[in-house]
Amino acid sequence: MDDRIVRAKHLSSGRRGAVLIALACFINLLAAAGFSAPVRAAGEPAPPPQVQEFIKLLEDPAVRSWLDQAKNTQAAPAPEPEVMNATAMASRLEGVRQHLRAVAAALPFLPQELQRASGLLLQELNERGLFSVVILIAGFVALGFGSEWVFWHYTAGTRAWIRHHSMQTSLDRARMIGMRLVYGLALVMIFALGSVGAFLIFEWPPLLRQVVVVYLLAIVIVRLAIVLSRVILVPDRQQLDQPERYRIVPAGMQQARYWHRRLTLFVGYFTFGWATVDLLRVFGFPPNLRAAAAYALGLGLLIIALEAIWRRPAPSHAQTHHGLGRRGFSILLSAYGIALWLLWVAGLTRLFWLAVVAMALPKAMALGQSAISHLLRPFDTEEAPRRGVWEVVVERGLRTVLIIAAALFLADVWGIDLVEFTSRDTLATRLVRGALTSVVVLLLADFVWQVVKVAVDARLADAAVTAEPQTEAAVRQARLRTLLPIFRNILFVVILVIAGLTALSALGVEIGPLIAGAGVLGVAVGFGAQTLVKDVISGVFYLLDDAFRVGEYIQSGSYKGTVESFSLRSVKLRHHRGPIYTVPFGQLGAVQNMSRDWVIDKFEINLTYDTDLEKARKLIKSIGQDMAADPEFARNILEPMKMQGVEQFGDFAIKLRCKMTTRPGEQFVIRRKAYARIKQAFEENGIKFAVPTVQVAGGGDAAPAIAHEGLQLVKPAGAAE
Repeated sequence: MDDRIVRAKHLSSGRRGAVLIALACFINLLAAAGFSAPVRAAGEPAPPPQVQEFIKLLEDPAVRSWLDQAKNTQAAPAPEPEVMNATAMASRLEGVRQHLRAVAAALPFLPQELQRASGLLLQELNERGLFSVVILIAGFVALGFGSEWVFWHYTAGTRAWIRHHSMQTSLDRARMIGMRLVYGLALVMIFALGSVGAFLIFEWPPLLRQVVVVYLLAIVIVRLAIVLSRVILVPDRQQLDQPERYRIVPAGMQQARYWHRRLTLFVGYFTFGWATVDLLRVFGFPPNLRAAAAYALGLGLLIIALEAIWRRPAPSHAQTHHGLGRRGFSILLSAYGIALWLLWVAGLTRLFWLAVVAMALPKAMALGQSAISHLLRPFDTEEAPRRGVWEVVVERGLRTVLIIAAALFLADVWGIDLVEFTSRDTLATRLVRGALTSVVVLLLADFVWQVVKVAVDARLADAAVTAEPQTEAAVRQARLRTLLPIFRNILFVVILVIAGLTALSALGVEIGPLIAGAGVLGVAVGFGAQTLVKDVISGVFYLLDDAFRVGEYIQSGSYKGTVESFSLRSVKLRHHRGPIYTVPFGQLGAVQNMSRDWVIDKFEINLTYDTDLEKARKLIKSIGQDMAADPEFARNILEPMKMQGVEQFGDFAIKLRCKMTTRPGEQFVIRRKAYARIKQAFEENGIKFAVPTVQVAGGGDAAPAIAHEGLQLVKPAGAAE
């Protein structure tokens, strides 16, 4: 019952609208045919009041505009889905041609419509009185700008505090930028409240009221754009000390001033043009004339954009990100702008907004990324800081918001009802839903991967700072440098696989057989690549056993060197002479780690048999204690050098063994220093090192014979006598 009542009400209202439209069309036809209302003769009775009221309503511009719109709505057939074929394309081109012809045909009537609109406005002003209208406008301006001036005057201290406030960190910078934004918005809000107060206090004529409201809204929008541009670009040095610290987008002062002026000019021209076109509707201009006015104003926007493109200042850095050159890039941008204007004039609004989004979205994402990097850069350096987790979160979050906003905007422009569209169950809707879900999944996967990657890189950078050897911090850093790269690679594979499977599932692909097939394929690969599996599993157990870490010196069989990096199946060893070995984990076997905890270094010295061994022992012990007390060696010597005793009686010397305990890798340097000090101390105390000698002994005539035999032994074979 309720549904029938509602349908009846809609039908009744539709019939009344149709009757009004038909009556208006009939009156217009009579006027066009030359018929007019008969002149009432003297003494003839006046028409009924209802007829007079109806005639006044028909003469009202707002009523005429509504009737035109309703007539166009009634005449336009319901849109049907277009099929992309030759017939549809030809029909579309014919529609564009007819649209342009209708706009061109309406242009000769523009002076007449302007005269009629100005007559209506002048008639209203004359009825109210020109002086009273001037008083209204003066009061409107005085209340708006006066309230703003009062606020400006009493907040001078706040402006001074913002200007001279010291900024030491990125958080201080963000706080001051927020204060400038809030202050600028407060000024615009005070002006808007004062103007609205003037609008509510005074009594305005109907047409003038609409003119004032539309242009007041345009002024507020333009002032908001100026505030945002000043906060983002900071184009003036007079209001702030060191304006580059407050600037959100990195740019020089010349670039900031240039783009601030062009952006405010573009926004101001667009806003007031939009307000003017909207007022044409209020004054009852036909749709074709309103379209012609909009196209003419759009041509002005195109000229402003072309001037901004060709006169833009050169970037602060000489490097360009394209191979077209400055002039070629300007030509390309100009052609793109002209193509946009032509699409708009042709009435292809869907393609127009698609082209606008395609050009604006990548630039907005690039500007957002550079702005975030600039805001988080420290004040004491001009170099970009290391990317942090929060920077990635804000940057990727902003990019996701921009992409979603662009998609929603295009859906609104193209007339796509997402709620109703997702409720359909056709092949096209399933594919579109799957594509959108896949995009969301990929964006989420990219967000997670970037956050994890930056977090791991930050920990690796912290672990790269060298700590004291053999300390707990050094052990932890080596462990992190070893495990974090492997963890990052594994996590990348996991995220990629999960995101890919989820995207395929959203597109309608059955991932169950894929997972089962992957399992079977994995088993087959495992049987066919047993060596690879062995390498991977061996590497896992080496890491679990903490057998070696990045930066440690190891030896395994004939391979030895410093561990530089890992992969899933091999380790890279840098030999101390330069070559690098890539050794699969399965071939390492037993590993000798020479960089853990401590090293006992033992060496021998040869002394003559007439040496005072006790004196030599005391000298060696004294040298070891002196080196342990030396700041250059103290941190690397765990136990000082000392003589252990006689190791062996040799053919020509007594061999003494010495030992010391040092940190891994430091024993070589300490041993060389110990050799030098032992030699110097022994020479000063008359202790001689033993060297191999040959002593020839004998008496009488035997000595020359023995000498002759010795010469024969050392004489080369075949030498002449």
